[in-house]
Amino acid sequence: MPNTASRPANGLSTTHMVSLAYLQPLQDVLHARNSSLEKLMQHAGLRYHAGADVIPASHYLQLLDAGAALFDDTFFGLHCGEKTRLGAYNVYGLILMSCQDLGEALHQTMRYEELAHDLGRSELLTDGDYAEYRWHSHFPQASRHLAESVFAGIRVFADWFAGQPLPPGELRFQHAAPPDCSEYLRVFGAVPAFSADCHAVRFPSALLSLPVPNADQSLASMLRQHAETLLQKKRQQAMPEIVRLLRQLFEHQLKSGEVKLADAAAHLQMSVRTLQRKLSDAGTGYQQVLDQTRHELACLYLANPQLSLTDIAFLLGYQEQSSFQHAFRTWSGVTPGQYRQRLHKPA
Repeated sequence: MPNTASRPANGLSTTHMVSLAYLQPLQDVLHARNSSLEKLMQHAGLRYHAGADVIPASHYLQLLDAGAALFDDTFFGLHCGEKTRLGAYNVYGLILMSCQDLGEALHQTMRYEELAHDLGRSELLTDGDYAEYRWHSHFPQASRHLAESVFAGIRVFADWFAGQPLPPGELRFQHAAPPDCSEYLRVFGAVPAFSADCHAVRFPSALLSLPVPNADQSLASMLRQHAETLLQKKRQQAMPEIVRLLRQLFEHQLKSGEVKLADAAAHLQMSVRTLQRKLSDAGTGYQQVLDQTRHELACLYLANPQLSLTDIAFLLGYQEQSSFQHAFRTWSGVTPGQYRQRLHKPA
């Protein structure tokens, strides 16, 4: 599949969190069963903090497994995913509700899903008549409840975007099949393939351009600008020192041209080898940090209608606008012009 839209690595720390808003489907399931998040956390041996905005992702995984055990529900993850509601996910959910088609929603998911959780990352691949959504878990050893909750939620999202139940896609999971697969047929409309190489669903690419009858684009531009601010703040808080310093250098120097590795090392008063080693220790690399910084700056610049695409290419250190166009499409799956058009599309 040649056309790939995915998230570049960004050198974030390994501390994974889940927003409390992301737990809303789980809480809805518990409420329907006359229980509560506080009770389930106690059952799982976890401390309940009433005022917390986030919980460790590892605790969320424990809650899924504890819920399955407490209610003797082998499909607990599926049942949580079925309760997914876009409006519960704060600004990320509101952005998805403003998208004009399913393709835009998936690209916005790749951009902003980390505002809701650090459980894994999305990827969209297209190949002619077919597209494939993949979800790469940060916790490959987690029970099947995690991946199944994610894809049940995706199913709910897709039907909402289309305004009608969509035909089942070709779903596959990495985990082994359970003894009884009847619940998959009810939720997804088909039994998935199991023991696959990745968690994914394949579907006709024409579905990506289906218009969203329920879309509310009145606040789309404001929501995305706010989300960009939140995203930058979150990443900066989790960022290793060497990545933060390098990003600051890029933000100040790119408008004068692309910053070479040797020049960056000299500015940071270290050798090239030391800089590369520090970035490797942080789980990233020089080009990855450069791409991520350019992508985030590009999204901010595109929100400013006073800046032309040529201006933005210059501010990002590109000598040719075509190079910027190609890079942005690789990062986002759309051209800078298409991104700006959607950002400023009137209601």
